[in-house]
Amino acid sequence: MALRSEGFVDIDIHTLESVLARETLNCKEMHLFEAALNWAAAECGRRDLEPTPQNKRNVLGSALYLVRIPTMSLEEFANGAAQLGILTLQETIDIFLHFTAHNKPQLNYPIKSRAGLKPQVCHRFQSCAYRSNQWRYRGRCDSIQFSVDKRIFVVGFGLYGSSGGAADYNVKIELKRLGRVMAENNTKFFSDGSSNTFHVYFEHPIQIEPESFYTASAILDGSELSYFGQEGMSEVTVGCVTFQFQCSSESTNGTGVQGGQIPELIFYGPSPASDEH
Repeated sequence: MALRSEGFVDIDIHTLESVLARETLNCKEMHLFEAALNWAAAECGRRDLEPTPQNKRNVLGSALYLVRIPTMSLEEFANGAAQLGILTLQETIDIFLHFTAHNKPQLNYPIKSRAGLKPQVCHRFQSCAYRSNQWRYRGRCDSIQFSVDKRIFVVGFGLYGSSGGAADYNVKIELKRLGRVMAENNTKFFSDGSSNTFHVYFEHPIQIEPESFYTASAILDGSELSYFGQEGMSEVTVGCVTFQFQCSSESTNGTGVQGGQIPELIFYGPSPASDEH
C-alpha cells in the first residue's frame, strides 16, 4: 500500500494534506494516523528536530486535523491513538466522550467516515440456470482467466450458491499470475437458495496490471447442487475497464468462458467520470 511505501515519508506537506483529505481512501483511519506520524518523524529528521510527540504534532500542523480520529473504533483509539502522546489531554477526553456520551463535545476532527471507493462488479454471464445433475463440487477447482485494459484492484468474487434451498459453503478463493499465487483466502458464505450471487472477499485488494492474464479460482465445499452461469461473454466492459476472459487449464470442474462458476469479479478501478478528464 502506498501509505506504507518508503517514498510516502518524502512527500511535501501539501501532498500529505491532499492525501489525508481524500474522501475515497479505503483504509483504516488508524493506518492513516500511523502514516501521518511516520511522515512527521521523517520531517523532524529533515529539520534536525528530535522526533518527540510534540515535535511531530508541530510539524504536522493543521494536517493532523484531516485525520478522522473519531471514526476509529473505540478499541483502536483507546489502545492506539490515545496512547501515542500526540493528542492533548483535553482532546483525548473529548474523543472518549464522543464515543460514549449522549451529549457529545464539539471536536476539531472530522466525525464522518470516509465514503471510500465504490466497488464495481464485472458480470460475465448473461443468465444462470440449474439442473438436477449439476453443478457439483467435491473439492474440484473452478477457474477462469481474465485480463484488463486498465489497472484495477480485485477485492473478491461473486459466486453462485445452492439451487436446492438454503446452504452454507466453505470456499477457498485464489488469484494467480503466471502460476504464482498472489492472494488466497479461506472463507464462508451463506446461500439463501436464490439465483443471486454471493460475494466473498480477499483480505486485501490485489493490484492487476493491464494486458496480462490472471487466473481466478474457487474451490467450494457445500451443497452439491448449485446454480451456474451460461451465455458467457469473452469480453465485458464495466465503466471504462474492458475485461477479456479465456478458459483456464486449472479449471477441473467445468467452469469456462461459456458457463460455470465465478460469475463476478469485484474490483476497484477508474470510474467513467475520471476517464473523461
